[in-house]
Amino acid sequence: MLNWITSTIASLGYVGIALLMMLENVIPPIPSEVIMPLAGFTVTQQTLQFGYVVLAGTIGSVLGALPWYVVGRSLGENRLIALVENYGKWIQLKPNDVIRARQWFNRYGNIAVFFGRLIPGIRTYVSVPAGLEPMPLTPFLLLSTLGSAIWILILTAAGYFLGQNYMRVGEILGPLSTVVIALILLSAALFVIRRWLRDG
Repeated sequence: MLNWITSTIASLGYVGIALLMMLENVIPPIPSEVIMPLAGFTVTQQTLQFGYVVLAGTIGSVLGALPWYVVGRSLGENRLIALVENYGKWIQLKPNDVIRARQWFNRYGNIAVFFGRLIPGIRTYVSVPAGLEPMPLTPFLLLSTLGSAIWILILTAAGYFLGQNYMRVGEILGPLSTVVIALILLSAALFVIRRWLRDG
């Protein structure tokens, strides 16, 4: 897969980055933790420009989030779970993933879309509960774009600064994902406490 990602970026440049990031959201086994750091490393070879790499990755990521949003909005939870039971194995998706994604979304509200785009494993599927709610398209696109841009920027910068060691990005970003999840939980707890104090 690495050879394919490398050749796609080398031959298609920014378009290839956008295409790969779009596919990364539609087909989860394609890892953004490889695509964008590799693109960041390519910047050091002076074949691509950093800002355009981040822009291309963000555009591709948001475009890739839209199909899942449309699926959630069109099908509803029961039909979606039935489809996942039959075909989810092809994209490594289980019915419980859909249920957990919606529960997570309901717990943390619209801001879950923003933070969800920063967390590997959740970022692909957070669009589904947004569509199931349904969350209006404009705030969904805005929050998805902001969250995706930050994630893409982090990955691209990591690849740029690590140079030929860009493959180490995944192990470095593991603790960062834990921090993001902890911040989400802390924010939710503070929200509940403030509401309890206000209503009490």
